[in-house]
Amino acid sequence: MTTSPTVELITAVRVDLRIRLDNSFSSGPLDGAWWPQSRDLQAEAADLIDHFPHRVGRISRLLFSRPDWDSVAGTPSVRKVRAARGIVKIGSFPSDDTHLVVLSMATGDRLRLLVVPHDTAPERAEKIMEQAADDRNTFRPAQLLGLDGPDQSEIGQQIWDDEGGAS
Repeated sequence: MTTSPTVELITAVRVDLRIRLDNSFSSGPLDGAWWPQSRDLQAEAADLIDHFPHRVGRISRLLFSRPDWDSVAGTPSVRKVRAARGIVKIGSFPSDDTHLVVLSMATGDRLRLLVVPHDTAPERAEKIMEQAADDRNTFRPAQLLGLDGPDQSEIGQQIWDDEGGAS
């Protein structure tokens, strides 16, 4: 008698959306932070769109930094995300390493969230998110993450307008 090999099915356990928002939006370089659970842009953006706090509003567009996400060679650039709330148009920054997502809200407001790498230790991630969401914060994304590099935190202010994405 032969036996079939044992196959362990490993399913990723999702936790609630890990996000911190500044209540006074636009008072500093960041409006908060988001700590995704993986580098899968489609899955994580859909989670963000579907579970974004209703009190803040509905996300209508999303602009992301390419180095924060995995991509599959030979596939076209992602242009939209299908979420339970509907399809949301997305785009990427023209330069790299901003460590941001810029959310255009249905109200016309724009929120700038630091993207905390998914594999950051929980204690460190919580500290970074708390600081990013503090309305007294003056640090740019790279500084909060402990990275060196040029300050690109102002990118995205006019990107939708430049690409014809203004409402």
